[in-house]
Amino acid sequence: MNDETDTAAEQTRAVPSEDAGFIVRIIASAGDHDWPALRRQLADLDPADLADVMEHVPLETARTIARMVGRHLPVEFLAELDWERREEILPELPSDYVGRALGELDTDDAAAVAADIDEEQLGEVLAAADEDTRLAVEEALSFEEETAGRLMQREYVAAHEGDTVGGVIDRMRDQADELPDEFFEIYIVDAAMRPIGAVRVSSLIRARRETPLRDIMRAPLILIRPEMDQEEMAQTFQKYHMASAPVVDGAGRITGMVTVDDIVDVISEESEEDLLKLAGVSEAAQTDSVAKSVRSRAPWLFVNLGTAIVASTVISAFQTSITELVALAVLMPIVASMGGNAGTQALAVAVRAIAARDLTESSAPRYILREAMTAISNGLIFAVLLAGVVMLWFHNVLLAVSIACAVLITFACAGLAGILVPLTLRRAGADPAVSSSVFVTFVTDIVGFLAFLGLATLILLR
Repeated sequence: MNDETDTAAEQTRAVPSEDAGFIVRIIASAGDHDWPALRRQLADLDPADLADVMEHVPLETARTIARMVGRHLPVEFLAELDWERREEILPELPSDYVGRALGELDTDDAAAVAADIDEEQLGEVLAAADEDTRLAVEEALSFEEETAGRLMQREYVAAHEGDTVGGVIDRMRDQADELPDEFFEIYIVDAAMRPIGAVRVSSLIRARRETPLRDIMRAPLILIRPEMDQEEMAQTFQKYHMASAPVVDGAGRITGMVTVDDIVDVISEESEEDLLKLAGVSEAAQTDSVAKSVRSRAPWLFVNLGTAIVASTVISAFQTSITELVALAVLMPIVASMGGNAGTQALAVAVRAIAARDLTESSAPRYILREAMTAISNGLIFAVLLAGVVMLWFHNVLLAVSIACAVLITFACAGLAGILVPLTLRRAGADPAVSSSVFVTFVTDIVGFLAFLGLATLILLR
């Protein structure tokens, strides 16, 4: 009974980074330079939890931990760390420890860690690493960031189509230390090491030992080039439901593989990046300073200030009308606000479709027509509703007609802006996720104020 209770407690224990008391004790031990206590507190943590703790404690505490007990920490935690915190604590870790870590990590994780080491320390680290690790890291760093070359794992399993299932299994058992930590397929190669097919591990296990690999192999769907952008690669994995893919050089020879665990990270990073760009901000890590956050956000707020001033000049052109009919001042924010929301909805759909590569030149007319018709339909619904509200509120038929027409015009323009602005920015070579929202808001504000105040002036105050 006690064992079952202990097991249940272990399964439901809090993640250390979410345990405020645990974090406080870590900070206190580091502040007292009590390295035995630190080693004891961190000893049993999973590498992912250890990385989480290092990201939640203050930077100076993280550096102290790295200096005092860094060489005793499991090397896997370096691959789990956020790149900014990893970059900050790597100078505090012994070069021989980091060199050993590069050798023990999968080559894709080793490349990610090496990319965050400054040039001077990297030389010392690679000098402490074995030759195979040094060559693998140098090759990975020769590729641009956010490409398949940086993500690919240089360990893979390859065999020839004439090999048998039993022979391959025996060879893998004999060379277990050289196998990747996780792999999903065995790549079938020709004499020149060019991939000609693949065998899923699940198919290998089900087949009889004497079965030739050619009988159970399938042609690889996609061959990845090392210079392929990681976002394009992630789209390929999603489209074909791939678990892994071979990476080939210019001659078509296999040089490594990319696995789905790395693709999951890419999809998460790219989605988060697009979401933040849509709001005109950059990623705000736990360790970011106020100054850094201000620098990343202020430029877009400055652009927004400029567009707001332009919108205000439109309002100022109708000062006389607003003075004569105060109801215009009460109602005009409603028109602009509803138009802004309609534009944001269309923009969110467009940016997502562009990111997913669903919105192309061939499909653009269909998207534009759909968003225009959706906006007009919503415009008709809310024009009637708002006209009714205005009639009950102000008892003025002409004012109700004015605001109904203004809402319909604003919704139509908002829907078109939400789809056309990101398409135009993409064609111009800009990132549509970064600045689209500013321009869409600008369009909906200008159109909303101009349509309502202009129509009210013509209909009510002519």
